[in-house]
Amino acid sequence: MRRTLLGVALILLGAVAAQAENYPSRPITVVVPFPAGGPTDAIMRNLGDRMREALGQPLVVEYVTGAGGTVGTARVARAAPDGYTIICGHFGTHATNGAVYPLPFDLVKDFAPISLLPSNPYLIVVNKDLPVGNLKEFLAYLKANPDKVNMGHPGVGTGPHLLALQLQDLAGSRMNYVPYRGSGPAMIDLLAGQINLMADQVQNSIGHIRAGSIKALAIASPQRNAQVSDIPTTDEAGAPGLHMALWYGFWAPKDTPKEIVAKLNAAVVDALADPAVRQRLTGLGMEIPPREKQNPEALVAQQKADIEKWWPVIKAANIKGQ
Repeated sequence: MRRTLLGVALILLGAVAAQAENYPSRPITVVVPFPAGGPTDAIMRNLGDRMREALGQPLVVEYVTGAGGTVGTARVARAAPDGYTIICGHFGTHATNGAVYPLPFDLVKDFAPISLLPSNPYLIVVNKDLPVGNLKEFLAYLKANPDKVNMGHPGVGTGPHLLALQLQDLAGSRMNYVPYRGSGPAMIDLLAGQINLMADQVQNSIGHIRAGSIKALAIASPQRNAQVSDIPTTDEAGAPGLHMALWYGFWAPKDTPKEIVAKLNAAVVDALADPAVRQRLTGLGMEIPPREKQNPEALVAQQKADIEKWWPVIKAANIKGQ
């Protein structure tokens, strides 16, 4: 009996090893848990082609939206751990959502981290017709007009929502919060004047800022961003310490073989080392992590640090998914 079980185990181990050795032999599905056209989509567009060269197979993006990214995240948590379904997630989907939604999975234990990806600090942007010219004027306007500013965000408990709550506290006032399925749809309404305010990533806003379609009040970072160097930091604009950046990452389902994770990580490292890819990403205002942080360990460390930092804040504010 023992010999039979041992034989079965060896056969299974051999099958797993062969699978990892031949991986990938078909296209890889990358779940983007937000609508097309948003910042997460931009990450995939800029990494996908180069990763295809390294892997020898295309990365097919599948948009699985809803509930602040939890619908797409759940899909990957339930997927087969064979490396053919992964997710491009971020600070919201893999850190803060655990405190906002009653998830049927564990954000750390039910995923295999692949690599930390570039991050993007948030810009505080407003509709061009809002009568403010800088952050101090906005805070004064918000204080004088409680419940009259409509803030659009890509889901409760996300970075933009948390940043706006801090702005509200600074002003000693209140604003209305309008959730969207992603930053792309929210930007459409900001441009149309349906909402007044967003905390948005550089790559999603930069074109509209340059065109004069929206106004940028500050960047929520301790240092200015090279792509929008004329925009002051929150420290300079009158809100010292008000910092928020959105980091991204790739994850596979838990129990994905380490050899497969290593191949995916190598493709990410190769893509982020490519000068053309780097130029495109930095041109969008993104900050590329140093080579020593482009790994699973750095991703899970970032994830755990933000869970520890933000879960108590979210729960104290009684923020819940809708």
